[in-house]
Amino acid sequence: MLGADLTLYEEDERRLAAVLRRLCEDSKSRAVFLIDKSGQLIAAAGETANVDTTSLASLTAGNIAASGGLAQLLGEKEFSVLFHEGEKDNLHISVVAQRAILVVLFDHRSSLGLVRLRLKRAAEDIGQAFADMALRTQQEAGRGRAEFRARFAQLTDEDIENLFKG
Repeated sequence: MLGADLTLYEEDERRLAAVLRRLCEDSKSRAVFLIDKSGQLIAAAGETANVDTTSLASLTAGNIAASGGLAQLLGEKEFSVLFHEGEKDNLHISVVAQRAILVVLFDHRSSLGLVRLRLKRAAEDIGQAFADMALRTQQEAGRGRAEFRARFAQLTDEDIENLFKG
């Protein structure tokens, strides 16, 4: 499950993972992570074995939430991009499709400019994937309601009375 209004299926995970792999390769980054705003990892690509993804996801979501508080304090809607520069590694953090956080971990082999350039296409692809998931989830919910109404319509007065006798 991805948020209250989206369901993440295996094919969605594969689609998002492919976008992240391409971003990681094209931006010459070490790793890329897609996290929902509640702090759950959705997908990852690259050198992720030595990263505590659970902590990364929750701390990143907290970072975005704290930045949102700062933005409101200053009269902004949000700060949708954050950049953390370290001695060896850098983090580029951005909100994508208003529902997820994209984290790019990169070192001296890449640059902030290259990451930002390649991130634009990935953000569009992720946004389209979320839109497709939302449409499918909405369609499935409509089918579920129709099935419920059809089954409920088949109940007779006798069925209802039997429910309360027991």
